[in-house]
Amino acid sequence: MRLPHPRGPVSTAVVDRLRRVPDDFTAGPAPADSDRPVLHDDDLQLTLWICYELGYRGFDDVDPSWEHSPFVTGLRGQLERRWEAGLRDLVPPIDVEPEDVPKALVELVRADDGPSLAKFLQRRASTAQFREFVVHRSVYHLKEADPHSWAIPRLSGAAKVALLEIQSDEYGEGRLDRMHSELFRATMRGLSLDDGYGHYVDDVPAVTLAVSNLMSFFGFHRRWLGATLGHLAAFEMTSSLPNRRYGNGLRRLGGDEPATRFYDVHVEADAVHEQIAAHDLCGTFARENPSAATDVLFGAACGLAVEAEFGRTLLTHWGNDRSALVTTGGAEPADLVGAVAERFDGGQSASAERDRTPAGIDDLAVR
Repeated sequence: MRLPHPRGPVSTAVVDRLRRVPDDFTAGPAPADSDRPVLHDDDLQLTLWICYELGYRGFDDVDPSWEHSPFVTGLRGQLERRWEAGLRDLVPPIDVEPEDVPKALVELVRADDGPSLAKFLQRRASTAQFREFVVHRSVYHLKEADPHSWAIPRLSGAAKVALLEIQSDEYGEGRLDRMHSELFRATMRGLSLDDGYGHYVDDVPAVTLAVSNLMSFFGFHRRWLGATLGHLAAFEMTSSLPNRRYGNGLRRLGGDEPATRFYDVHVEADAVHEQIAAHDLCGTFARENPSAATDVLFGAACGLAVEAEFGRTLLTHWGNDRSALVTTGGAEPADLVGAVAERFDGGQSASAERDRTPAGIDDLAVR
């Protein structure tokens, strides 16, 4: 993976700097004030994503020594202050007694009123729309579980055991063919998409990057351990039914077993993970760390809010017959995702599929 195309003055300066020999002396660019909401600020979200990615797999055209350089850590800290302020504007404080955390998580999830992207994909989405959805999700699913794994060395006792039980499933219990990121790669290949790690980062909007950045923001900081666990709990508690709908939607469009397996596996696994995450993980952690109980709810609420805005963004664009993918680096937005394979046309001809597919996400070719 190489550095993505910049989307503003800060990401331009960062991309230019990271291509040079590492140094520790020159300060990073001062992020300019912006009146754009943080979830839709492309320059902010892309720069954060680049800074975080240096701590995951990095970039082929960037020296690994940049990861902990003052340039990167200083700039990231400045950006994170704005990111955190935006999250606090998005999610008001939630007071909770430590012993009530599992119940509060259930109530928070039950009260979530985000748009049903899963229901649309199950019943109404065209093949091209489903494939676009997979492109968006690839930013996270190709490193699924990694952001939450930062919490493992920061826990002990029963809470650590609970997290390891969840993460063991996510990583396939030692079997490569069962690892969830590998199952998602199979879904991408089944939809004629490029399954390379980070391949579509240039093509997704700020809100898609924000979904991934939220996990990294919490995961990279020990002070946000409670929020990391709360985010994971909300993720698991809202996963089983949507994944059932995703799988059924893909089958409706002609998806075969290898393509739908990623979603089918999550239906059963996340139904179990839901209880472990709410009670054994977050409940235990809150009782042992009473001062962090509100952080657990904050992380969960942020996860739900960002996911809701992600779904709202896709459905709004699709409702207006447009793709939510973006144009960067001079690429044409209609050339991002690959021609629809005949077996995924839902029994219709390619021309009939095009007739009911929004412009911009139809003849999208694997690059």
